[in-house]
Amino acid sequence: MQTDDVTSTQPTSDPNWWRQAVVYQIYPRSFADANGDGIGDLAGIISRVPYLRQLGIDAIWLSPFYPSALADGGYDVDDYRDVDPRIGTLAEFDHLVTALHEAGLRLIVDIVPNHSSNRHVLFQEALASPKGSPARDRYIFRDGLGPDQSEPPTDWVAAFGGSAWEPVGDGQFYLHMFAPEQPDWNWAHPDVHAEFLETLRFWSDRGVDGFRIDVANFLTKDLSEPLPTQAELDAHPRHLGNGRIDDRDEVHEIYAEWRELFNQYDPPRVAVAEAWTPANRRVRYARPDSLGQAFNFDLLRANFDADEFRQIIAENLALAAEAGSSTTWVLSNHDVVRHATRYALPDAPDTQDRDRRWLLQGDVDLVEDRPRGLRRSRAATMTLLALPGSTYLYQGEELGLPEVRDIAPDQRQDPTFFRSPGVDVGRDGCRVPIPWTREGSSFGFGSNGAHLPQPPEFGQYSVEAAEAKPDSILHLYRSALALRRQLESGEELSWLEAPAHVLMFARPGGWVNVTNFGVDEVEVDGGEILLASQPVTLSEAGKLRLPSETTVWLRRR
Repeated sequence: MQTDDVTSTQPTSDPNWWRQAVVYQIYPRSFADANGDGIGDLAGIISRVPYLRQLGIDAIWLSPFYPSALADGGYDVDDYRDVDPRIGTLAEFDHLVTALHEAGLRLIVDIVPNHSSNRHVLFQEALASPKGSPARDRYIFRDGLGPDQSEPPTDWVAAFGGSAWEPVGDGQFYLHMFAPEQPDWNWAHPDVHAEFLETLRFWSDRGVDGFRIDVANFLTKDLSEPLPTQAELDAHPRHLGNGRIDDRDEVHEIYAEWRELFNQYDPPRVAVAEAWTPANRRVRYARPDSLGQAFNFDLLRANFDADEFRQIIAENLALAAEAGSSTTWVLSNHDVVRHATRYALPDAPDTQDRDRRWLLQGDVDLVEDRPRGLRRSRAATMTLLALPGSTYLYQGEELGLPEVRDIAPDQRQDPTFFRSPGVDVGRDGCRVPIPWTREGSSFGFGSNGAHLPQPPEFGQYSVEAAEAKPDSILHLYRSALALRRQLESGEELSWLEAPAHVLMFARPGGWVNVTNFGVDEVEVDGGEILLASQPVTLSEAGKLRLPSETTVWLRRR
């Protein structure tokens, strides 16, 4: 398929479409498998475009689909301007762009600019070149320590565990802040700038509408001597930014170059930063002269609590206004325990860490209450969809999928599991292929099994099963997304007085969201009931009786 056939169908309406968009993340290897090899593919995604359109989203975010050895789920990229043959071809990618655009959906793709794969042609050239060569300077190489240079340059620890330095056999080590198969680029080198500008132009010319920027805060590093110790890195106050290897001000010079390129397109290409930084620093990535939007993971980390939600919502709306952007709301993605499981566990000061320990060790004090997790998921999702800003959904959450806990060690794939034995179970449990049918091979994912094992009960969470239940969470998502499209008007939010454990706010046009985070039924002023996450009733006095852990949307004149 020719490139101009793709771009001619691209929607060209509002250049600010992203500000209130609902974006659905697809982890391509686990969404739909068209050729029966156990790995999801582009043809599988194309076959499910009608499902995505019916869901009512505005765009999809496609996690890495590039050629890769899968040392880190595709985030170890061999070639930024091609498609993994196991997933498809460039022609199929063009077909996907066309299918999505014809369905009125946009496409955001992942870009991984902090590191490449160790199989990337430029890294292979670096390994084949001598110490001090220009080829090595595109990455971060340093001489080892000790008489025989066999000790790493520093004691830095990689994000997945183990040393952040890997020896290459000639007395030098290369830096990898993640897996050893993911060498860090040297963004002080002009060739690296040129490489990524070419990549961004390549996909933009093929009709991609935007980019999700992986670990956007890590690109620029101060590697002047003496290099700090890990303890010195850890001691740096993160809210100040400008750590030696993280969240440096000059990273926005890179993104200013990118923004100049993005703005050459009509409409401008959008970008959203994945930057796990304090809120006061995250706002910098969302400025119009930088990437334009940044992920806000604060609700993902929060307990199911009205006060926590209100504080986080207020802070992030204020930060978005400061940046001239809109915020993003997220409950799940490919890196965290699914929120249907998180919400099924007791509240904890550090929800994510405690979840991971429970999944690995089977902590007897952390009993999973799945009905409660699903009830809270329904309520929280409706709350998010009522907020101003964009919402990012993760494949399978519209089915209420729980985290898959029971995966044998020899079936796991996440490097986190292998590099931190007994500490972190890894992320495979949220990456298990989603079920489409009640029965059959891999529950309709494909005709010949799945690359990660699905539990026997997955059929009851399938699309087929959900379609048959009028009160399923899938139907709730569809109804909420359709209503949101009708009700959304402006980006204002007004807080309303509410009883303890209740969150209540109004949006323009009389749209009111009421969420009861508590364990007891409450009564609040009623209105026209538009949608509820659980059955609700009105009292004889016209008061709304709201059950525990329930959200309702009202219209009040």
